[in-house]
Amino acid sequence: MKKIIKGQGFTLRPFNKTDYKILAKKINHRDIYRHTLNIPYPYRESDAKKFLNKILNEYKKKESDGYHLAVIIDDEIAGSVGLMKIERGHKAEIGYWLAKDHWGKGIMPLTIKKIVTMGFRDFKLKKIYAYVMVANRRSYQVLIKNGFKKEGLLIQHVKKDGKLKDEYILGKYKNRQR
Repeated sequence: MKKIIKGQGFTLRPFNKTDYKILAKKINHRDIYRHTLNIPYPYRESDAKKFLNKILNEYKKKESDGYHLAVIIDDEIAGSVGLMKIERGHKAEIGYWLAKDHWGKGIMPLTIKKIVTMGFRDFKLKKIYAYVMVANRRSYQVLIKNGFKKEGLLIQHVKKDGKLKDEYILGKYKNRQR
């Protein structure tokens, strides 16, 4: 499933192999690294190539457990949004980042809305969840704006820079049953 999704002020599109230079440039910021687990800093072109190879292989699989799209603003990559650990008909984890020069412009809440809609519709998901480090207030607020509910606080759940960090887990549900 390779979709192009138009949004207000952005486009979501599949990644291309040639995206590695701009990807490495836009993601290579300490503030992005600080609030993520799987993005190294400094982020090199070799890291971008490795990520893109993984994503391009996901696109080829009929039943991949991951689906990532590039966030395009002004004709260049400005971020990424995706679903990971997809269990079709059940749940998936959402992940995203946005280049710092686009923070505070209302782009990420709109991109999350698009990928959540796609996840519920195309993957028949019942739940989409996210882990957010407690210190990452912006990301937490973006999810709350999109109707995610805090499910709990996970104490010393992840290790970042040699320190144990707390994380929130948030979820959004389609037709929640009690």
